[in-house]
Amino acid sequence: MSQMVIDNNDLLHEALTLHQVGNLGVAEKHYNELLEKQPDNVDAIFLMGTLNLQQGNFDAACMFFRKALELEPGHATAHGNLGTALQGSGRLDEAIAIYRKAIALKPDYADAYYNIGNTFKAQGKLEEAVVSYRKAIQLKPDNIEAYGNLGNTLREQSKLEEAVECYRQMTVLKPDFAKAHSNLGAALQESNKLDESISSYKKAITLEPDYAMAYNNLGSVLQESGKLEEAITCYNRAVELKPDYAEAHNNLGIVLHKTRRFSDAIISHNRAIRLKPDYAEAHNNLGSSLLEQGRLNEAVTSVSLALTLNPDYTEAHNNLGVLLLEQGKPDEAMASYTRAIELKPDYAEAHNNLGTVLQESGRLEEAIASYEWAITLKPDYALARLNRSFALLLTGNFKEGWHEYEWRLLLKDHTPETAVQPMWDGKPLNGKSILIHTEQGFGDIIQFVRYLPMVKAQGGRVTIECQQSLHRLLRKCDGVDEIVEKTTTRTPIIQFDFHAHLLSLPGIFDTALESIPSNIPYITVDPELVEQWRIRLDDNSDLNIGIVWAGNRHHARDRDRSCSLTDFATLTGIPGISLYSLQKGPASIESNYPPEGMNIINLENELVDFADTAAAIANMDLVISVDTAVAHLTGAIGKPVWTLLPFPPDWRWLLDREESPWYPDMRLFRQMRPNDWTNVFEQIVAQCYIIKRQTELLKC
Repeated sequence: MSQMVIDNNDLLHEALTLHQVGNLGVAEKHYNELLEKQPDNVDAIFLMGTLNLQQGNFDAACMFFRKALELEPGHATAHGNLGTALQGSGRLDEAIAIYRKAIALKPDYADAYYNIGNTFKAQGKLEEAVVSYRKAIQLKPDNIEAYGNLGNTLREQSKLEEAVECYRQMTVLKPDFAKAHSNLGAALQESNKLDESISSYKKAITLEPDYAMAYNNLGSVLQESGKLEEAITCYNRAVELKPDYAEAHNNLGIVLHKTRRFSDAIISHNRAIRLKPDYAEAHNNLGSSLLEQGRLNEAVTSVSLALTLNPDYTEAHNNLGVLLLEQGKPDEAMASYTRAIELKPDYAEAHNNLGTVLQESGRLEEAIASYEWAITLKPDYALARLNRSFALLLTGNFKEGWHEYEWRLLLKDHTPETAVQPMWDGKPLNGKSILIHTEQGFGDIIQFVRYLPMVKAQGGRVTIECQQSLHRLLRKCDGVDEIVEKTTTRTPIIQFDFHAHLLSLPGIFDTALESIPSNIPYITVDPELVEQWRIRLDDNSDLNIGIVWAGNRHHARDRDRSCSLTDFATLTGIPGISLYSLQKGPASIESNYPPEGMNIINLENELVDFADTAAAIANMDLVISVDTAVAHLTGAIGKPVWTLLPFPPDWRWLLDREESPWYPDMRLFRQMRPNDWTNVFEQIVAQCYIIKRQTELLKC
């Protein structure tokens, strides 16, 4: 039987053909067969190195390329491939040295410049990488990968305009390259060119409808643009296309949180964590959503786990501070904020938060310094400026405080939609109409309607918008021509020439401590209602004391300013007094189950609105209230009121004084340390005995 004879050249050619079509196993067999016959065949040795390089066998590839170079030291491509093998095995300095030899042998070796650029980038030597990529592009202008990596490196250097041009060139070279359009979208997003970024991401998706990353990135820029529902749609599509896409699940959770769908946000963050258990960002974000649901301990656990995974995670240190403060652990919160600032000295939010905990600890000068750091770092940081205003006003610095207080109007959902009419600056109205917007809580409205006669004195028609429950109370208030109901749409329902916010009036009138308008009463109670309540309470000859122990539970500091009915039980042992509950809302239930031995009459069901509350107060000898609307109302109608203040107090009560410049008939009882009402009620009991004795002497 005859046998065909294949010479060595034919064997090399056949092996190379198999290699090129991807049949690497048979190709390797042929190369080895040839090398058994010709151990010094440079081509076969080089190709074996290339084959091992393709398979990721970097050490074997290095061995073959070095042997090829021993036989043919001027083999530039062997140098280039050896550099790639060394790079693949992590021997970056050696790789760079070999690439340089390849370039010395072949100065127009574009691929070597490209590869040395990749190596420099892996070492963090970004400027050297940029130079190498540019040289590769100069030698090979259609090298789309070099444009891509150059663009990525320029983005890392924050040279966004140059990066954008690189990605644009990629789209010119290959218009249907979806990844190039996606990268262009990312660079445009970082350049704050959000509309162009959206267009680029959408182009990428048009070219590649199943491109999950592009959907995720489009969701990101839509989120940044405030188009949250569209962002949710994109993130949902991303996870639909790629169910194990942890980053997209996490991003979806972030937007669901922003749209206050906290339960759904928690589900998304948990999915991200299941897919990627060491995903610190997802644990941190989960903590934020758990906090919103009141699951404080779970939130602390999640954020703490984020820090276990990434001890230098500045945002998590800041968030842990927020949670610890919620838990009533100010010292630990302070430590967390301080650590966040150590890691990131320009972290404005952490400086602001540190200011809040310093203020709550009574360290006002340090708090103001922290707020000022935050503002220096971020001059338009409205929340830090507002917090600084609180501290300034609390210390009696009204001049600066009122000015900074206007930053509240830049906070989300604060300013009404009144873009056409100008804001009033205090100048004479000359017959023009003005709408006064009420804001914040009922107590704020009651406190500051005292300024309406001053507005009226400027010669205009004054309309105030407020909640229906205040209408009967304020309709006879001086300075008011008309009251309209405050709507949930925030769109004024009347025509007017100017508008102003009620709590901006002290600043408009340059109010100082000495010039606070305190003509009491400035709210007139309906005499018919007063008489009805007199009859209702007439059979009681005791000292009638109205009490309120809790404010609006949605108030940011309600935990600090509210106490409980049990705290008032210390008044029970005082003979000759009757306690009446003026408490409204969920806390009023406590009066139905008072502490043992405590007699209290619950008036809640008879208090339809603030006009009824005012009439009931008018028939009280004294009101004792925490810092809430009833305290303001009692002071505004000129009845004696004892106001119980937390440590530290709200800005309007100033520091270290028993009287209030806002209400001449008000006496202030202050906590000496946070959450300690014991000393306050000891003072209250002692003063009640004094008042009771004085009343008895007057009757004699």
